[in-house]
Amino acid sequence: MKTDVLAIAAHPDDVELSCSGTLMMEKRRGKVVGIIDLTAGELGTRGTAHTRSAEAAEALSIMGLDFRQNLGLPDGFFENSRPYQLQVIQAIRQYRPEIILTNAPSDRHPDHGRAAALVRDAAFLSGLVKIETQHLEATQAPWRPKYVLHFIQDRYIQPHIVYDISAVMAQKISAIKAFKTQFDTSPDGEPQTYISTPAFLQSVIDRAAMLGKTIGVPHAEGFLSEKMLGINSFDALVQNIT
Repeated sequence: MKTDVLAIAAHPDDVELSCSGTLMMEKRRGKVVGIIDLTAGELGTRGTAHTRSAEAAEALSIMGLDFRQNLGLPDGFFENSRPYQLQVIQAIRQYRPEIILTNAPSDRHPDHGRAAALVRDAAFLSGLVKIETQHLEATQAPWRPKYVLHFIQDRYIQPHIVYDISAVMAQKISAIKAFKTQFDTSPDGEPQTYISTPAFLQSVIDRAAMLGKTIGVPHAEGFLSEKMLGINSFDALVQNIT
């Protein structure tokens, strides 16, 4: 499947928290949009790999995107090394995205920074002819996305791009809440965690409002790029009312 925008993230729910609004907006514009979760989030304090999988499927349905795949890398222990790079390269070559969205380069959870480096390096290596991978017993052609953008997670990082998601903000919150084991704070016998408190979900809403304010819209998501960004028309700029 030729994909326009592909989000590749360390854990199920990383995408929902950080860039689901952008993915839904791109889907509304007729793009082919998908998600790859690197791990099943099996080390999470609340829930299990099985429940996270079911929640990820429900979130995908809420977002209305084209596909979601889990690579099954070991939560907490994957590395930016050749075996894992080859798995990500295989996925990139399978879906051939123009743009990849991935984890923050540095964050509270160490998996996030490792995933950012793994995906960034795999995206480059995926374009090299002499690296051979196969899918369904066929040799894959090289493919390199045009851009790899990093979304912002727990720790605030000044973004290079701010994307207006106002039209789908309510849908974004619904997709996050699909991960009931992670974000439902009703008594359930499981321990409370940093992300299961109401304050954490409110911080996600507040972050979107803060980023929206910087460009004069109600809600937005931010991204970083290591590559210089260019436009071919000033029509691409969102009016910032000051």
